[in-house]
Amino acid sequence: MATHSARNNYMKLPATQQIARRFSNQTALIGVIGLGYVGLPLLLRFNTSGFKGLGFDIDEQKINALNSGSSYISHISHSQIKSAYDRGLRVTADFSQIKHCDALILCLPTPLTSDREPDLSHIIATIEMLAPYLQRGQIVSLESTTYPGTCEEELLPRLERTGLVVGEEIFLVYSPEREVLGDPVFEARDVPRIVAGYSRACLTLGTALYEAVTERVVPMSSIREAELTKLLENIQRSVNIGLMNEMKMVADRMDIDIFEIIDAASTKPFGFTRYYPGPGLGGHCIPIDPFYLTYKARLLGIDTRFIELSGEINRAMPSYVIQKTEWALRQQSKNISDAKILVLGLAYKKNVGDPRESPAIELIDLLTKQGADVSYSDPFLLTFPKMRNYQYSLVSTELSASILSSFDVVVLITDHDCFDFDLIQAHSKLIIDTRGRYRGAITNVVRA
Repeated sequence: MATHSARNNYMKLPATQQIARRFSNQTALIGVIGLGYVGLPLLLRFNTSGFKGLGFDIDEQKINALNSGSSYISHISHSQIKSAYDRGLRVTADFSQIKHCDALILCLPTPLTSDREPDLSHIIATIEMLAPYLQRGQIVSLESTTYPGTCEEELLPRLERTGLVVGEEIFLVYSPEREVLGDPVFEARDVPRIVAGYSRACLTLGTALYEAVTERVVPMSSIREAELTKLLENIQRSVNIGLMNEMKMVADRMDIDIFEIIDAASTKPFGFTRYYPGPGLGGHCIPIDPFYLTYKARLLGIDTRFIELSGEINRAMPSYVIQKTEWALRQQSKNISDAKILVLGLAYKKNVGDPRESPAIELIDLLTKQGADVSYSDPFLLTFPKMRNYQYSLVSTELSASILSSFDVVVLITDHDCFDFDLIQAHSKLIIDTRGRYRGAITNVVRA
């Protein structure tokens, strides 16, 4: 590990060039702060690329799990953790150890408050925790999605209070994460990296840092441009999904299968991009990020009607699914309050174990409040996760012919590939399909 005194001697050489060389020759110690769905994969990526990595988290359970060779993220295996430790990976809850790191990469949550406004408390608290230990020559890179101006308005002044000159003695970088959970097509190394810096030296060093683990780095002219780029990526997706969700409701009223329509429209080789509707938005990005921009726009006196309308449509989808479920049950002379309901899939997208902002969780909450007897099945989430707003003592139900036939209705929310959809269709009394998994006229399937 580089010591403080060693770094001071090192910094007597031309600073930017010498620091960059530590990334190109993989002698730098990389510190990743926040070991969740973004931070832990990033730490492992640096580790497999030949770097020594030091992970930080305030959650002692995560630290203990990793130190025992266990993974708490479904798409990261225990063997990957053990192999990383063999290559020198270490994790700790002792934040004084950041003084040894050459780069500090912040992978922190940026949720919304109850008023749907940005909550930067995790970022601010972490920067203030790090400040006493920051050293000359370190890079501080934020990967969290946030509104334009966050780095300059919140991080910059806190770094300046350390007495280190930002852009000359300590280097502020912004590089928004582009993690694609559970997608076998996109390897993390192949996804281009947006990088911006507070000064030219910051950009140079940020580029050197991420070039070590990414095939292509896309430099931006300023941090504000990079912050807005990430928001645009997610807002575009949110708006297009909102459009498809609205189209789904219109098509359903006409008794038309929207999934067949989308597949047909996708055969046009230009001018149409395929997006699919669903039961609502999930994950930590798309349901949240648009409101970071609408907040900033409001401060500037701009009404972002298009963005907010798509948000309203997407947030209303769990209620739409319940309406369709109510209608389908009434056809069988049943009410939701008397029904035994199985929700298929708890994660927000298929083939991952990430429950953040999942529409399935809101659906379970709404159904339970209406008196339904609700269970769920998800092989990626065997127990209902601990969440701030939802607390249920549920465990995943193992699917079988007899189990499926015991429910009045099965609501398909997350179409994991490991589900036996033939078994589900053959033995369920009624299926509410929100993902278009079942096509054509099937007597026990209702589109929602």
